[in-house]
Amino acid sequence: MTIKSCNDFSMVDMHQRLTEYLNRPIRIGNRRIDKRLIMAPMTFLGHVALRRVIGEFGGFGLLWTEMCNAKRVPTENRTVSPYFCWQDTELPYLVCQIFGADPEHMAAAAQRIEAEGFFGVDVNFGCSVKTICSQNCGAALLRDPNLAETIVAAIRKAVSIPVWVKFRTGWQDDPSYAVDLARRFEAAGADALIFHPRVSPDRRSRPPTWAYIGMVKESVSIPVFGNGNVFDERDCLHMLDSTGCDGVALGRLAVARPWVFAAWTTGLPVTPDLYLTTIRRVAGFLREHFGEDRALSRFRKLSLYYSANFRYGHTLYSSIMGAGHMAAAEDALQRFFESPPELNRRPNMNFFN
Repeated sequence: MTIKSCNDFSMVDMHQRLTEYLNRPIRIGNRRIDKRLIMAPMTFLGHVALRRVIGEFGGFGLLWTEMCNAKRVPTENRTVSPYFCWQDTELPYLVCQIFGADPEHMAAAAQRIEAEGFFGVDVNFGCSVKTICSQNCGAALLRDPNLAETIVAAIRKAVSIPVWVKFRTGWQDDPSYAVDLARRFEAAGADALIFHPRVSPDRRSRPPTWAYIGMVKESVSIPVFGNGNVFDERDCLHMLDSTGCDGVALGRLAVARPWVFAAWTTGLPVTPDLYLTTIRRVAGFLREHFGEDRALSRFRKLSLYYSANFRYGHTLYSSIMGAGHMAAAEDALQRFFESPPELNRRPNMNFFN
């Protein structure tokens, strides 16, 4: 089904309510952001090329870097690193995401991040990928709340910029555990939380329990941003209304539709031509920042979510995955758009799970 503008009163009213709320400024520590719709921390997806395109559209409160290894950050070369890299123009609204298990390493990384001029630093306690958890990093640290709290406290002591914590429910489906974690992070000096209400071993086999976001929000005085399964304006407003959270962090939807922040907060018209022009710009920036081989790898990962926009997106995704170089992948895009593809109003969840 093709995307159509929603002219009925209820949809217009919903959009107005959502836009009004998302455009309310909010303080994060000693700084302020003008919008409550932010990018969720992501690895291999929240790269500088995608951020450039999102930045061109605008409409967001903050953006996030990819996940950076805290051990490497103090001496990392931004011109070489595929993760610890950015454009200087991003720094006023960019948060650097780090992972690690040693409080001293995490604090040293945060000091480098502050010295570079980032808006803030984000502590990743949400990544449940095996290679990260096997290092006792990411979501693995939720099993050791004392160490997790110590890491946040060490970072807070080391820097004055806002400190964010992204975390999950824990390793068991127990909201009281998540509430305890949130209180610990606030006591340790976190300025804001991004809470993804799924248990850590559960990648996406079950929907997130949004009610837990409300419990976390009620337990702390710092801002709490909800994250998980927000795929359209109705979802976003429902999360805000049902949980009382202070804002929403978009992950996969921001990859599929980089204009989504502007569409929801500024009323940017979403026209069919945006789909091709936007992905072409992402591809071009990938080439510029990563070179041919890395660009193709990142483009393939991104194309899974981008393909969810189309009724026959599996055809596009298969073509891109079969491309041996970026030029072939871009040729596959051009062929797919030779006849205007049918657009999904909501992304196809088969691509998002």
